[in-house]
Amino acid sequence: MNKTTTLHSLHLEAGAKMVPFAGYDMPVRYSSDKKEHLAVRNSVGIFDVSHMGEFIIRGPKALELVQKVSSNDASKLVPGKAHYSCMPNQQGGIVDDVIIYHIREDQYMIVVNASNIEKDWNWVSESNQSIGAELIDISQETSLIALSGPKAEATLQKLADHDLSTMGTYHCWKGTFNGAEKSLIATTGYTGERTFEVFVYNKYAEKTWNDILEAGKEFDLELCGLGARDTLRLEMGYMLYGNDINDETSPLEAGLGWITKLKKGPFNGSEAISKLKAEGLQKRMTGFKMKERGIPRAGYEIAKGGQVIGKVTSGSMSPVLNEGIGMGYLPMEHREAGTEIEILIRNKAVKAEVVKTPFIQK
Repeated sequence: MNKTTTLHSLHLEAGAKMVPFAGYDMPVRYSSDKKEHLAVRNSVGIFDVSHMGEFIIRGPKALELVQKVSSNDASKLVPGKAHYSCMPNQQGGIVDDVIIYHIREDQYMIVVNASNIEKDWNWVSESNQSIGAELIDISQETSLIALSGPKAEATLQKLADHDLSTMGTYHCWKGTFNGAEKSLIATTGYTGERTFEVFVYNKYAEKTWNDILEAGKEFDLELCGLGARDTLRLEMGYMLYGNDINDETSPLEAGLGWITKLKKGPFNGSEAISKLKAEGLQKRMTGFKMKERGIPRAGYEIAKGGQVIGKVTSGSMSPVLNEGIGMGYLPMEHREAGTEIEILIRNKAVKAEVVKTPFIQK
């Protein structure tokens, strides 16, 4: 039996097609993936992402724990800011990719992927045994609504007392939003567009959702599901845990060296990651675009000159480009932009070429 978010009944009323995802019954689409995708690119779309997990870390040892479990340097994160990071294991693989919010002095929040909540909690708790920070899992009492697109700010500003135009990317603000006390509004997102993520207690979720829908009517706000969320993140070359990264992949191989700050001091997995960096990478996450008709799907083999050199980790038809795009780990010698490769689609070699990500420029 899959879990449901607080907004589940509203999705059913809106005619959403529901699918099992990360242990939850989630809306995959309301109208069509393409329509929802283009609404986010051109105007505004709303997503229920309440299946995500949230851990609060607080107290005088909070920063020490955050630094130990994450690859990015949280000592540079001032209150009111957030950053993307990953939590490595001791072998240098990725336990999860996360966003870390510095809410106020000595208080942080880590947002984790829904499928990893229990695993991540156990990993952070284990890391905390020698530190003793205060650690609280607020996942079950928290709803998360994401509003994304060029008209996201104008929509949300109707309900907010706080001046949202002052919030740059990866900012966060805590306070009362539209009557919902102790809400957190953050400019973090997964689409490449201006995005506001609104964290509220479950008791405020339905009112918040409905009021945002009403505020967005003049901009033709679109209800969006997991299908559009996936193609939006893929166009930007963003990772999906379980597809593009996992416990076996290194952040360096995944192209996440920019959030892996080895100079900050020891953290979980830092020795293994440093060793890999010194030895040199054998493979790295690479983007490609189809040169012939065909949609690359996760699991399809990637070949060069008839030899299999990798597998597609994420792939789809890009609604903006109207052509097939994908990502996968390729040997270093085949990563140069313009390199011709083949994607094996139903045993047929279909031409593609290596391109730099993101696939679309924002």
